[in-house]
Amino acid sequence: MVKKLTLIIFLLLLIAENVWGMQIKRPKLKAQTPQIGFLVLAPDRGFVGNNETLSVFQKFKKEYLAKIIFVGRKYDGLNSNYSEYIQKAFSSFDELSVSKVVILPLFLSKYNHILQEVRKNLPAYNFKGQIHWNETMSESYLTAQILFDRVNKISSNPNQEKLVILGRGALDEKSENLMKKELEELSDYIKQRKIFKSIQIGIYYSYNAKDKLRALKDDEVHDMVIHTAAKKGNTLVIPFFIGPKYSNMMSLTHFFDRRFKDIDIIHNPEEILLHPNILLWMKKTANKYMPLYRHEPIGVVIMPHGATQPYNDAIEKTIEPLKSNYKIEMAYGMGDAVTIQNAVSKLEDQGIKKIVFVRMYPRSDQLKEKTDYILGLSEKIPEQWDGLIPPQIRSSSIINTFGGYEEDNLIAGIFLERIKEISKKPSEETIILLAHGSSDDQAEILRKKKMKNHIDWIQKQFNPPFKNIKGMALREDWPDKREKALNEIKNIIEEGNKRGRVIVISNRLYGSGPYKHFLKGLNFEMNSKGLAPHPNLTSWLEKGIASVIKNEFSKQISNQNVTDLNIKVSSTIR
Repeated sequence: MVKKLTLIIFLLLLIAENVWGMQIKRPKLKAQTPQIGFLVLAPDRGFVGNNETLSVFQKFKKEYLAKIIFVGRKYDGLNSNYSEYIQKAFSSFDELSVSKVVILPLFLSKYNHILQEVRKNLPAYNFKGQIHWNETMSESYLTAQILFDRVNKISSNPNQEKLVILGRGALDEKSENLMKKELEELSDYIKQRKIFKSIQIGIYYSYNAKDKLRALKDDEVHDMVIHTAAKKGNTLVIPFFIGPKYSNMMSLTHFFDRRFKDIDIIHNPEEILLHPNILLWMKKTANKYMPLYRHEPIGVVIMPHGATQPYNDAIEKTIEPLKSNYKIEMAYGMGDAVTIQNAVSKLEDQGIKKIVFVRMYPRSDQLKEKTDYILGLSEKIPEQWDGLIPPQIRSSSIINTFGGYEEDNLIAGIFLERIKEISKKPSEETIILLAHGSSDDQAEILRKKKMKNHIDWIQKQFNPPFKNIKGMALREDWPDKREKALNEIKNIIEEGNKRGRVIVISNRLYGSGPYKHFLKGLNFEMNSKGLAPHPNLTSWLEKGIASVIKNEFSKQISNQNVTDLNIKVSSTIR
């Protein structure tokens, strides 16, 4: 009796541990990693301006070990009054046993002379650990979004508007041209989305520049604005730099009000640092350096096509075993930016800093270009849908992606199971693994090559093997290509029915779509289940997520701190 009871308890525990015959194991990480600190280097803007900066920094400091230093235009190396603050910050990091400090420059331009002076003198400061200098804000698409928002707020009819973007901080013509190039690159973000009559860029000079040169160059910018405003159409002026704000009267806003008060322009004088993307940029920068700690929650966004509730329920059942190890949000659709943004935001609201984005589509390249752009992973504008460029998400997370379940050998196991469910005599049967397909002829050639590997494996499971197995695609959304594909499928069915039987296996995530409609009148039997739900799909998701954690996220961890990253998947069909 005791032995029987023990056996029952063991079996119950085994069932509890295994879902669909598989063990979901998250990669294991070491608990401790070297301490990382962030030194936010910000321009000294005066009382009001610095308080604005501090309001952003305090939010950042809640999540990261961070200190802030204000550095003004009079910084000239170790003898500067500002130098004391910098050394004090490094000494404080030493006391906290920080092994690496990341300098986070809260400056727009990397050509700012203050930054260049600080960077040049960094080796002279005493610090026991490593110092890493991060890129400035101008190199992030999040900053381009700030500029776009500033323009969008005052623009009503771009075709009849002239846009002037003003920067600040040049010392000479070389730095002026370099800063102008930075703003031109940021303005490309606008050009891709709005067509203005003209876009011009002017750079004001720093107070550290020679007086005569500064006066000359600033007058040139002033004259450019006046000349532009005199032309037909509205002139929009966007000051896009982080300037002094000693008080509400002594600020950029009042400077522009005075400078252009008699000129017919529309301008947006809002401060850059008050935009929510600044905090996102700071956090995203920090997350890039933060190691992956044991028990740190990992977010997963899964993007299948999606459709009706039965379809979606099948996907939800597939991912259910993964929820014990990962925070999961769904983003059904073909790269819908709004849906993706909502999913990412939900994860970030839960404290997620690293996200695996899954393109749950047959091919690994499918929708990759589009979603990489939406996720901010690529600057390459994807093929436009309906003439529109998709928006990029606003996120602080570090995101990596994968896709292409049909390219994994696990898929053959699902095909095998679906075939066995209705097969009677393999040697007399023709099997068609029928997929949706794509418009890309080259992609279909590559698909057939991969499907041949699956087919060869399936044939080896039977003795004798099937009469014939074909991996086909209906290409149903493209009439000209569909007609040719449909004729090929019909010929195979008709040939297969000669001294045999034809079985069609739906190679879709769920159901069989319009297959019965297009194949009406032909003699065949179909397994219309599709691929989901199935434990092999769950295994594919598990394997892909673990691979990203091991090969991508763990790269941020020094001293090989990722251990025991073996993926354990048991009881899969293949």
